[in-house]
Amino acid sequence: MKAQRFRVGQDGPLRRRIPLRKRLLVRLLSVSALIAVCSVAATAWLAVTTTTSALKEEQGQDLAADNSILAGLSGYAATHADWADARRTVRDLAAKTGRRIALTTADRTLVADSAPRGTPLPPRPAATVDPLRTDTYSETGAQLSGIDPRVVGPYRLPVDERAGLDALAAARKQCYARYGLQTSIVRTASGRPVVTGADGTDPTGYGATVCADGRLDTPTPTERRALDALTELARPCLKRAGIDLNGPLFLTFDPSGKDPFAGGYLIAKYAKAGQAATARAAQHCVLTARRTQLEPYVAPVAELFLGIGDQNPARFHMSPANKAKVIGAAGLVLAVTVAVTAVVAVRLVRPLRALTEAAGAPPELHVRVPVTTRDETGILAEAFNDLTERRERLEAQRKAMVSDIAHELRSPLTNIRGWLEVVRDGVVDPEPALLDSLHEEALVLQRIIDDLQDLAAADAGTLRLHREPLCAGDLVDQVAAAHRVAADAAGVALHTAADPAAWLDADPVRMRQALGNLVSNALRHTPADGTVTLAARRDGTDVVLTVTDTGTGIAAEDLPHVFERFWRAEKSRSRRTGGSGLGLSIVRHLMAAHDGTAEATSEPGAGAVFTLRLPGTGPQDPIGT
Repeated sequence: MKAQRFRVGQDGPLRRRIPLRKRLLVRLLSVSALIAVCSVAATAWLAVTTTTSALKEEQGQDLAADNSILAGLSGYAATHADWADARRTVRDLAAKTGRRIALTTADRTLVADSAPRGTPLPPRPAATVDPLRTDTYSETGAQLSGIDPRVVGPYRLPVDERAGLDALAAARKQCYARYGLQTSIVRTASGRPVVTGADGTDPTGYGATVCADGRLDTPTPTERRALDALTELARPCLKRAGIDLNGPLFLTFDPSGKDPFAGGYLIAKYAKAGQAATARAAQHCVLTARRTQLEPYVAPVAELFLGIGDQNPARFHMSPANKAKVIGAAGLVLAVTVAVTAVVAVRLVRPLRALTEAAGAPPELHVRVPVTTRDETGILAEAFNDLTERRERLEAQRKAMVSDIAHELRSPLTNIRGWLEVVRDGVVDPEPALLDSLHEEALVLQRIIDDLQDLAAADAGTLRLHREPLCAGDLVDQVAAAHRVAADAAGVALHTAADPAAWLDADPVRMRQALGNLVSNALRHTPADGTVTLAARRDGTDVVLTVTDTGTGIAAEDLPHVFERFWRAEKSRSRRTGGSGLGLSIVRHLMAAHDGTAEATSEPGAGAVFTLRLPGTGPQDPIGT
């Protein structure tokens, strides 16, 4: 049947049936236009707002980057006595922040620069790098003392003293744990461990004063020597301020590093007494003495110059000309979007209309639709045409099957009815020969009904198998024995050949049924003095069963149909051979249920070979047991 093409015009039933607002074309255009308008408006709004916020963020990021650069260089100066190895630190900070970083001495002698050689310096420095005077250093707590807490100088603990303090800190932490306090050990820049609470406070405030035995807070020999030197440096200044220093200064142990050195008690003492001027004098003396003591351990004062480096921040300016450009571009985008969407929607709707019209056509017409595209709609049209072809083919098979079933059942029923009517009318007597004939016709009916029941179960997927280890040789012998009498009556020699290593995991009853159908078919089509051979062999992991006959063979054009239901090479449908046309179809379904295959090969005049291939197993395998 030729594919029929249907076109729906402007006034077709589809257009009259669907309201305008619900048509796919209108909905696609409306949604696309709305999306385009929203996207253009959102883009314009974002272009203005995000650019403005980006400028503000850039300023904040520049300030944060400047502070991080100053903090990094101050940390280098706090731990090095000169700037000899500062070039690597400068390059790393420049790569991290994207800024140009240059360091010079007070007389503008270049120390390190991330820019290429010969690049002029900015007109004025951004900050002064001096770890002993960190007035511009933004790390928390550094401004309280004016000295970078990372400057430890003579207070750095050697390995042996640090190990002893670590042991004392661990013991104090265990003591707090016995009282239910969760603590941690924090190490200061000098290497001294400090036990703090979970929130960074002093654990003794929770009442566990028994754990603070004082040994961990006692200065080590290294710290004592440094404190004695600091006391001697501060004593003259304190004396001029009228402050009597009884004994040496001592350390405070603040894990945050805000004020790790002595002098705090003097300031607190006079401040508490209301002598603010004396407290400020004591603070000045101690701070001056600390700077004098730490100066040999830090790098010299340097000037820090910052530039934009590789960054080139763009500035946003919304002029009237730019506004006109934005509006023009938005209108152009909107127009192009609508036009493209209209074209795409029309191309999309046209084949869908054809599919809808074909689907609504009467089923008996088996209408096809033209495949005009290779996109998803074209694939859908091809699938629709394939479905139509399968439906047409199945309809033809159904009609042929009903006709075949009626034909197969009519012949035995007609014979039975005719003989019964003759007997009822008294024309003949119910002799044993007549009863045997009627019994044979009833058996034919029973066989046809059983075959149809098996095929129905196979189609429904309810065909039950009772698998067990099965020797292929035994199967061949059993089938041959069951058909030996029929073979002798037809004058056909029935031979067997089996490999003892061929074993199956199969249902023995169903396998005898399948192999028996093939043997019966071979005997019916093999003339007298012919031969039918049953063979079983192992082929790799599979077992191959073959039924070979020396009959008339099957024509090449008939081979693809031998496993179809009610198909016979005899077009006259003569029942001379006694077949119902269902046996080979049952064989195919039984093989599929066993995960096997059934094939037929033949040469006209030289016989036919039917081959069953199934997964094999060994007799030692416990499958099915």
